[in-house]
Amino acid sequence: MLLEKRLEEILKLVEENGSVTVQELTERLKASESTIRRDLYLLDEEGKLNRVHGGATAINAFYASARDVEVAYRRDLNQEEKTEIAKYASTLVKPGDLVYLDAGTTTDRVIDFIREKDAVYVTNALGHAKRLAEAGFEAYILGGKFKLATEAIVGIGTVAELERFNFSIGFLGTNGISRTAGFSTPDMDEAMVKRKAVMQCRRPYILADSSKFNQISPITFAGIEDAELITLEVKHGGFQDLKNIIEVKGRKKE
Repeated sequence: MLLEKRLEEILKLVEENGSVTVQELTERLKASESTIRRDLYLLDEEGKLNRVHGGATAINAFYASARDVEVAYRRDLNQEEKTEIAKYASTLVKPGDLVYLDAGTTTDRVIDFIREKDAVYVTNALGHAKRLAEAGFEAYILGGKFKLATEAIVGIGTVAELERFNFSIGFLGTNGISRTAGFSTPDMDEAMVKRKAVMQCRRPYILADSSKFNQISPITFAGIEDAELITLEVKHGGFQDLKNIIEVKGRKKE
């Protein structure tokens, strides 16, 4: 394929999907990795896309704020989507599970639907621990630094505590989902905790509504294929080929 045509195809894919990886481009365009990287360099130099590690994003790709939005505000956003995601996630908890429940508004919604009492729950959110205990579940809270904006326990101490646990399943939140940047969050301390939690879970699940797609926060805590992603429906073409996404919409009710 001639250079001009190849560059045209790359831009088309980036604009349609928001982001694209080098691997995807090599497969689509039947070109070598070195050729694709040179093409991305040229397009980046011309200001037609943003070249990032492992691929590229569209010029208008949304880069999320470096600051967390407070829980009180986020709790009211996309409530219907969060509810459907939480309902499905709750059915994945089985007898004997050791469950990690990350801080966040969608993970908080999961507590409304959990029915499994023959499981142990560990969380880094004070509010989650309180709600679980009040509902009669066996709940443990991790120690560390309290972060007011997200009502989460974070930091090096929290990461050290997570080392002790071998979770059978875990549910985590994210601020951004990107093919190139993976799952991301604004805060370094919180990213460390999320990264360690994903590593300690045999079955890690990211719970996210549609507003998180094609967003990139400052700190990546997991690659796009490091956990299964539970969402209501994939509306973004750049993600529809991923095998680790569970779409809740249209699934038979439990």
